[in-house]
Amino acid sequence: MAFTLRQLQFFIAAAEAGSVTGAAQAMSISQSSVTEAIRALEDDLGITLFDRLARGLQITHKGSAFLRHARQILADVATARAAFQEEAGPLPGKLSLGVTSLVAGYVLSDILQRYRRAYPQIALNVIEDNGDYLQHLLIGGELDVAVLLTSSVKDRMALNVETLLVSPYRLWLPLGHALTDQETIALDDLAGQPLIQLMVDEIEESTRHLMQSLAVKPQIAFRTRSVEAVRSLVATGAGLAILPSLVYRPWSLEGDRIGIRDVSGDLPSVQVGLAWRRGAPLSEPALNFIRSAQSAIPTR
Repeated sequence: MAFTLRQLQFFIAAAEAGSVTGAAQAMSISQSSVTEAIRALEDDLGITLFDRLARGLQITHKGSAFLRHARQILADVATARAAFQEEAGPLPGKLSLGVTSLVAGYVLSDILQRYRRAYPQIALNVIEDNGDYLQHLLIGGELDVAVLLTSSVKDRMALNVETLLVSPYRLWLPLGHALTDQETIALDDLAGQPLIQLMVDEIEESTRHLMQSLAVKPQIAFRTRSVEAVRSLVATGAGLAILPSLVYRPWSLEGDRIGIRDVSGDLPSVQVGLAWRRGAPLSEPALNFIRSAQSAIPTR
């Protein structure tokens, strides 16, 4: 039996949440529906999409490859629907878009792909910069919309903000690390552990505040602005990392596996979404971009 779009949605939710429970909560369905959808997909494809662990799901290498196809299929279906829902062809115009570096690498591509296919005649001008500067450009009318970490937006009186995705922080660690054998991991268990720190957007500040709350501080073994460097360093045992699930991938560029675990305690989360100037009328290209983003990343 061929797989359904609904099964793909459940599979993507499970991959992003890292557990059946998290996927069920995100999709507002029963856990059995998620489990059945994943099992049906695996039977249809003849592959194992997830390794079932005591603490959740770990996507396999083949599952990670299929995840890209699943997202592409849903994006293509949404584009096809949009093409027939528009009675008139897309109007020519332009869109000035801002994006922060972290969001550009992990969120923007899916949104832009959907938007470009639905509105190919729109001239796009994309600026990548830090969140504070993008907010300045929005307020000044130099940008129509920005895709950024909404948890760091400061001037809520001047900007409309819509959060589309909330990503919790989790612990990245190499396979075989001693902490992987513990049933639960607490923040205090990280005391004295070497830590790889990512110096991007608000992640640097959030991680620093988290470390300051510990009685015994972890050792900062390496600081970098590259997520790929974090993956490689963690995978080869140079240290651990506490980062949003948003940027997690189970393999480094060298092909080494990276584990991920929940940590009990008061961990921060990252909120990703849109911002645009309050009180200013949205152009048709800007309004359509917001709709594309809402469709590409369903609000949770």
